[in-house]
Amino acid sequence: MFVSAQGSVRDVVFVDGVRTPFGKAKGVYAETRADDLVVKVIRELIRRNPSLPPERVDEVAIAATTQIGDQGLTIGRTAGILAGLPRSVPGYAIDRMCAGAVTAVTTTASAIAVGAYDIAIAGGVEHMGRHPMGEGVDPNPRFVSEKLVDPSALVMGMTAENVHDRYPGITRARADAYAVASQAKAAKAYANGQIQPDLVPVAARHLESGWELVTADEPPRPGTTVEGLAGLKTPFRPHGRVTAGNAAGINDGATGCVLAAADVAAELGLTRKMTLVGFGFAGVDPEVMGVGPIPSTEKALARTGLSIDDIGLFELNEAFAVQVLAFLDHFGIADDDPRVNPYGGAIAYGHPLASSGVRLMTQLARQFEEHPEVRYGLTAMCVGIGMGATTIWENPHHQAA
Repeated sequence: MFVSAQGSVRDVVFVDGVRTPFGKAKGVYAETRADDLVVKVIRELIRRNPSLPPERVDEVAIAATTQIGDQGLTIGRTAGILAGLPRSVPGYAIDRMCAGAVTAVTTTASAIAVGAYDIAIAGGVEHMGRHPMGEGVDPNPRFVSEKLVDPSALVMGMTAENVHDRYPGITRARADAYAVASQAKAAKAYANGQIQPDLVPVAARHLESGWELVTADEPPRPGTTVEGLAGLKTPFRPHGRVTAGNAAGINDGATGCVLAAADVAAELGLTRKMTLVGFGFAGVDPEVMGVGPIPSTEKALARTGLSIDDIGLFELNEAFAVQVLAFLDHFGIADDDPRVNPYGGAIAYGHPLASSGVRLMTQLARQFEEHPEVRYGLTAMCVGIGMGATTIWENPHHQAA
């Protein structure tokens, strides 16, 4: 429960979450618009929750890192109109790079908690094939001229190499082994039908070949082996440790979720898949961006009165294997701990920047259903320009609930 200085405020629940299958940049969505991916997500959320009157949605917050072209023009508002929501439903765009969707969730959830909204749709989109990260950006020259940050801070792969430097015990071999495990867990989750229920099929048009129905993620490589990864090049540094195999790819996709006040969800007969306990954002040196989830998690735990031992499930965004492994080492968690990314992570599924936070939440909600013995779970991710983002959730299926 959120608690303010004025007293208790409303519980916020995660009603439902969906996403498009993720694609490779220049892949299945090469000729599909980013805003159309968001439209599919919003329409699916309304379709899956027929007891939710569209006019009861108070806000649509959609994140995008590169807010240009078909990801620009206040995409939360435009996508809501395109999806057929009533014109009375407002919307806006939000940017916190990789944690865009997380910030869309925490911002709208906070408004729900204090009574400004009853229901919101929050999510994110990134079409990295159309809009590479940094497109149109003009970094202030003071960053370099005044040595405010190391030049490597603006290249995410180089920041991952810097994290390897800071944690010499995280070798390339260890990162590769983690990546292989992520691919294997994703393949198993697909085989068990644990991913498909929250995917919305997308009809993708191709000028030369016509239409195809995209029903599964494009990036996974289920046959990945340690031996195969060992032969990959290290593009960010000669004899480095970060490769295309132990990092997330360059991807396209959209996510979305419905959040509601607990009493409003009960009134409308909406599901209660998770309850928000709290969240934390933190800043770190931009050149070691990958360590961001460590202080953000410490902050979230401290503010909710929980400890790391209270967390029974972890959904950690795998922007780079080294970043996850640094988090695990800090908190004394084994690389193969079954609580961590049970379905695999972004190394397999992909990481369409601003959309990924809600993928983590949707998978955590699915895992809560499977694990009534678990009371608390968290999602965490590193964020470009040196930040971390963590959300903590309570399982409504917990045996003691």
